[in-house]
Amino acid sequence: MESLTVIKAGTGVLTRASDGTLDGAALVRLVTAIAGLVENGHRCLLVSSGAVGAGVSAFGLEGYPSDLSTKQACAAVGQARLMHTYENLFRNFDLAVAQVLLTGGDLQTPERRNYVSNTLQRLLAEPKIVPIINENDSVAVEELRVGDNDMLSSRVASLLGARRLILLTSVDGLLSPETSELVEDVPDVDAVLGFAKDERGRFSIGGMASKLQAVKYSVDAGITVHIAHGRKPERLAGILAGEKGLSTRFAAREAGCAPTD
Repeated sequence: MESLTVIKAGTGVLTRASDGTLDGAALVRLVTAIAGLVENGHRCLLVSSGAVGAGVSAFGLEGYPSDLSTKQACAAVGQARLMHTYENLFRNFDLAVAQVLLTGGDLQTPERRNYVSNTLQRLLAEPKIVPIINENDSVAVEELRVGDNDMLSSRVASLLGARRLILLTSVDGLLSPETSELVEDVPDVDAVLGFAKDERGRFSIGGMASKLQAVKYSVDAGITVHIAHGRKPERLAGILAGEKGLSTRFAAREAGCAPTD
């Protein structure tokens, strides 16, 4: 879908750094911004992290769980909380949400990828439905994981032939290691792979290095990518309009070199 925008929101964007619980104000701002895009005719798909982080408080944890069973249990509780919140917020804009949980196994074979693609395409054909994707952390084990939601969003964008992917994070975009200023345009992602500081919060998985790997996958598939500040989602409309200074934009490479896995 050439008009499709895939938006990925990380755990650090959606939860409070202090305790990992869902940040209601941040979610309201994000949903309001996405609803505004949909109202203006944009097709949007949201890849949302936050399930594990949203579930940790139910277990009385002070940080991200290290053992697999606890992490999966947190995801089971947190995913329900997350989708309930999204459903209530999008309903204010007369929009419905659709939950799609994926593992790496769903994207490994042509047949299963086709099933996923058909479902998502059907959902996106409905202007009043916003598909929300997350990795199925409550059942995924290492061999079934995509890796993190940065790469999941990149692979979904490629699968659907999206026009652009926007990775929302806790900074304005990619910052120059020399000046700490925003790098607005990156014509060659390989040239900036060394810029990343692999920093992450207590309740998140990915860092900037993870995002740049996802960026590389997408631009190789002919998709333009933006890294932008997830706590300032009101910038999304400007990013789609081509305004400068709101994100780091990674130019799509020429068609013909799309990933095959």
